[in-house]
Amino acid sequence: MADARFRIVFAGPHVAFQDGGRPGLMRFGVTRSGPMDSLAHAAANLAVGRPADATAVEVSLGGLVLDCVEGAVTLAVAGGGFVVEHAGRRLGSWAVLRVRAGERLAIRPGHWGGWCCLAFAGEPDCPRWLGHSATNTMSGRGGGRLLTGGELRVRDTDGGTTGADRRIPCPVIARPQHRIAVVPGPQDHRFQPGALPALLSAQWQVTTAYDRMGMRLDGPPLALADALSIPSEAIVAGSIQVSGDGIPTILMRDHQTTGGYPKIATVLACELDRVAQLRPRDRIAFVAVSPAEAIARARRHASLRRRWLGTLAGQLAAE
Repeated sequence: MADARFRIVFAGPHVAFQDGGRPGLMRFGVTRSGPMDSLAHAAANLAVGRPADATAVEVSLGGLVLDCVEGAVTLAVAGGGFVVEHAGRRLGSWAVLRVRAGERLAIRPGHWGGWCCLAFAGEPDCPRWLGHSATNTMSGRGGGRLLTGGELRVRDTDGGTTGADRRIPCPVIARPQHRIAVVPGPQDHRFQPGALPALLSAQWQVTTAYDRMGMRLDGPPLALADALSIPSEAIVAGSIQVSGDGIPTILMRDHQTTGGYPKIATVLACELDRVAQLRPRDRIAFVAVSPAEAIARARRHASLRRRWLGTLAGQLAAE
């Protein structure tokens, strides 16, 4: 096995190593983190023969430019509608290609999507924390950010010899979701009577206050009653937290583990990947579903995801 080495010509904000996340540690104040779009992350890894939760590089709208200075490696880019430039070619994301010494790889934002994943047929050399490379951007713990002028090394590569360059089919379930299902609560009763109807009837816009911790929305203020008097409690990804000014924020993968702001509703976990692919200024609306309907939707999504990823892995095995 050989190594491949890249010089980081440019790395935008929030470009960092992520594996499948760090579960089971919320009670110790450690959030799971992991990829903003877990489907894209799994697809990129499976497309190069890696486990679905292996370490990859998550790329934000800021983009990433790498020069391969040593070795060769097969890699995959999945997620969003990003533009991939390599060896004089201009491709879309959802692609597998081989990069060799002397070649440049550039990943830039395209027509849609906010995040993509770059996976390698090899092991990215990065730190681990509590057994995982997932980077928590608030603390810097985990594999860490990629920084302009730094170096990225991939160990035990395939030498860029695995199969031919090819496309990965982009499934419908990977597209952004503009109509978002939520379960009301747990503190919807602590708002003024018109707050929940206002959340569900308004058109909201994603603001530029959007990162791995949360997505702040622009729209009508949601009137609080005694909601700010609740004690701090556990937080989950997808919580729609409302601050004292009545403005909601959807909490994302690097959310805090506890908080005292009220949560008027919770986005279904199975829709968070698609929510993550929204961009600032995108418009969204919320639709309330019952807990029973939320469970049914989660099961349908899990089945579709399992089948699609299984087909992707099977195609690689057949090559």
